[in-house]
Amino acid sequence: MSLFNSTSTIDMLAAGLSAASLREKVIANNIANVDVPHFKRSDVIFESELRRSLDSARDAHTAPVQLRTSDERHFTVRLHRDWREVEPRLSADYASTMRNDGNNVDIEQEITELNKNQLQYSLLTERLGGQFRQLNLFTRLA
Repeated sequence: MSLFNSTSTIDMLAAGLSAASLREKVIANNIANVDVPHFKRSDVIFESELRRSLDSARDAHTAPVQLRTSDERHFTVRLHRDWREVEPRLSADYASTMRNDGNNVDIEQEITELNKNQLQYSLLTERLGGQFRQLNLFTRLA
């Protein structure tokens, strides 16, 4: 087991925990505003951006041609986005409406998303604990 890979994994799990924590706050806000006229629900975008970043990094390493610039005034071509730059972001849903008062919060969907997020958070904390256990074992053997 490489210490660098373990550190990278821990950083990625920590980013996932931060996103799940933010998502819980956003879902709680959606639920709290279920009866507010014209309230539009929000969601947290993170996992899809992280996947896109990891896929672009993989594709950049297998690309047959690497692009370079010869002058700082040239446009830079970024073949991939580092996953460490991916931050959770909020996205409000202005396109849909659930009721006549303009509110688009579906309480059943929010509760389902809250349960799903809780399971994801529990999984991430378990995996993070496993990484720390492996690091502890690694440092004892070294």
